[in-house]
Amino acid sequence: MKTILQVQLIAIAVCLATQQANAQVPIVDQWRMTETAPVDGWQKAEFDDSAWSEADGGFGRRGTPGARVGTKWESSDIWIRKAFTLDAIPAKPALYVHHDDEAQIYINGKEVASLNRWTNDYIIVPLNADAAKALKTGANSLAVHCHQDAGGQFIDVHVIDENHVPKLPRPKRSLKPYESTLMTEWGAEVTAENAWTEYPRPQLARSEWTNLNGHWDYAVTANTEASVPKSWAGKILVPFAPESKLSGVHRLIDINEALWYHRTFDAKPKAGHRVMLNFEAVDYRCSVFVNGKKIGEHIGGNNPFSLDATDAIKSGANELVVRVEDETEAYQLRGKQVLDPMGIWYTPVTGIWQTVWLEQVPAASIQNLDMVTDAAKGTLMISADVTGDANGKKLKVSVLDGEKEVASGTGPISGQTIVIPNAKLWSPTSPHLYSLKIALLNADGSIADTVESYAGVRSVGKTKDADGHFRFTLNGKPIFHLGPLDQGWWPDGLLTPPSDEAMLYDIEFLKSAGFNMIRKHIKIEPRRYYYHCDRLGMLLWQDQVSAGHGPSWTRMAPNPEDSKWPDDAHQQYLVEFERMIEDLDCHPSIVVWVPFNEAWGQHRTMEVGEWAVKRDPTRLINIASGGNFWPVGDIADEHAYPHPAFPFDADRYANFVKVVGEYGGHGFPEKGHLWEDTGAIWGYGDLPKTREELTGRYKRSCEILDELKAKGIAGGVYTQTTDVETEVNGLMTYDRKVIKIPAETLRKLHEPLMNATP
Repeated sequence: MKTILQVQLIAIAVCLATQQANAQVPIVDQWRMTETAPVDGWQKAEFDDSAWSEADGGFGRRGTPGARVGTKWESSDIWIRKAFTLDAIPAKPALYVHHDDEAQIYINGKEVASLNRWTNDYIIVPLNADAAKALKTGANSLAVHCHQDAGGQFIDVHVIDENHVPKLPRPKRSLKPYESTLMTEWGAEVTAENAWTEYPRPQLARSEWTNLNGHWDYAVTANTEASVPKSWAGKILVPFAPESKLSGVHRLIDINEALWYHRTFDAKPKAGHRVMLNFEAVDYRCSVFVNGKKIGEHIGGNNPFSLDATDAIKSGANELVVRVEDETEAYQLRGKQVLDPMGIWYTPVTGIWQTVWLEQVPAASIQNLDMVTDAAKGTLMISADVTGDANGKKLKVSVLDGEKEVASGTGPISGQTIVIPNAKLWSPTSPHLYSLKIALLNADGSIADTVESYAGVRSVGKTKDADGHFRFTLNGKPIFHLGPLDQGWWPDGLLTPPSDEAMLYDIEFLKSAGFNMIRKHIKIEPRRYYYHCDRLGMLLWQDQVSAGHGPSWTRMAPNPEDSKWPDDAHQQYLVEFERMIEDLDCHPSIVVWVPFNEAWGQHRTMEVGEWAVKRDPTRLINIASGGNFWPVGDIADEHAYPHPAFPFDADRYANFVKVVGEYGGHGFPEKGHLWEDTGAIWGYGDLPKTREELTGRYKRSCEILDELKAKGIAGGVYTQTTDVETEVNGLMTYDRKVIKIPAETLRKLHEPLMNATP
């Protein structure tokens, strides 16, 4: 029989063995690093690495397969060291490592692994008995050298128990955006006094308003914090997001943080009026407080919204606080924003990124207008959304050509039709706009509210040519759509143009280059952008802002795939799509809605397409530009790089307008005008060596597109207006200081395409 002491000793041994077998090795992501070859002995435990930089793992280039990058590394070699503690030696000690390329790994000065070539993800490298002897309970050191040969690069190493492979945490994210030296000439002139001072809503204008742009206080807290900060971190220039240089902050906001804004303003509330606090865009989820009272909240980073602040406003000084959360990714609509920008994906943007303003409106007032025109009949049908009591209300409309009234009408607030004699039609060659003076009348004929607006009389459609191919029409006549992919990003303001003048510059350049269309790529611009396109005569394909969680990209192939989205995410997608159409559907320049791009967030395609067709029958629907083609809407859209192409199929596309929704991308890096002078800069295909070669490639793309036009292609979209971050495939540099192909040259190259459609 065993004695009590023997039983106790066995129990202790079993306990120790179990403790060892279940040892959980802590994950340590804090390292010291250097990219300069260190002195001999750098791998030893006692080596003094205090002169090395502190950094968070892993290390490498974003976009390397399987990498979780905490610190960017792009040199040929890196040396890293970290300390870790073991309460017990793991039962099956191993390295958990992702290396690209060769790596030598040392524990407490002893080489335990030498790894060749690369991995595409984390792998387990068991430590043999001799290597395992290097481990000890208590403090240990891990030292690694990694050499990069070509392509991607990454290194990260952890000591683990092979029986308990950990799930690695999201790497600590640097909160410092890439600090490029690029600045536009307009950005250099921005001040708190001149930051976006223009009236932000040209199609529903009132003379009295208060601009709240300028310097605000800001603070960043954990997103679990609901109380207004007691102190502020500094000043931020609204309407520029904190990640941008023009904001004065230049800091990323983490997904676990909340961004707070604060300012004071003076108000003089008018009797019988409502005080509306208007935000043109806040990314992504926000709550708004006036004088300590919550007046509302909003979800969606791309649409304007208004909150009624009447009950919280007081005469004199008022306090305004805005709280924002922004996860950037997941299912929210974000366009090109990502947490780790690279390639075609750009720096994330958080918070207020368009104008904030106050307006006092009558208790019964016009909130929104809807206008539909008919070019053949010369009619304008107008409806108004009215807040307050709409009983007995009528709408009085005056249509002016310059200073002269050419038509008028008084009738119902919904569906009133006005005939404009000898109507001048809107088109890219003749972008005629009529001014509108609109009054909301009470039942007794007195005026309740007045606004000013404008309208362009035009009709959008499609028709078959003599060969049976569908063509775009404008005012009943065929028109070939030729334009650039336009991202609308800026090196100094990111999503926010530095000024109205800067935004206008892009449109005027494209117009002078002989384009008649712009594809506004998964971004909704400030409403003044659409006003400028209206008055200058630029057709617009307006993309819906995209999200992630897309299906496999099958492009134009039969049997397309859809992603499975949860109901709440799908509903929010439709909410934001509806808001975009409601806000922009009066602009004559917009002729096409594009719900999806390249399968990004593409889901329930037939449902979305049928909804869009019903929601706006006055425009054409391009259901998925370059994405997974489903037979809904009006357009079949292929993306082809570098030169345009289309997979003609008489049966599948017989009832659709056929377009090449993206092509080109002929990149050319302009030294001194690069966002980042790195090997990561890119365009489609190999980069031309000279401007002449660039122009030659562009010319060849135009010739191929003209050949495709004869075969039935009705439009083409060249990638792109400007360079964006590390993309160098723009017609202009990112800072707009260098035009790579002169506008006059482009116009001549475009002339054959702009001839009458066959």
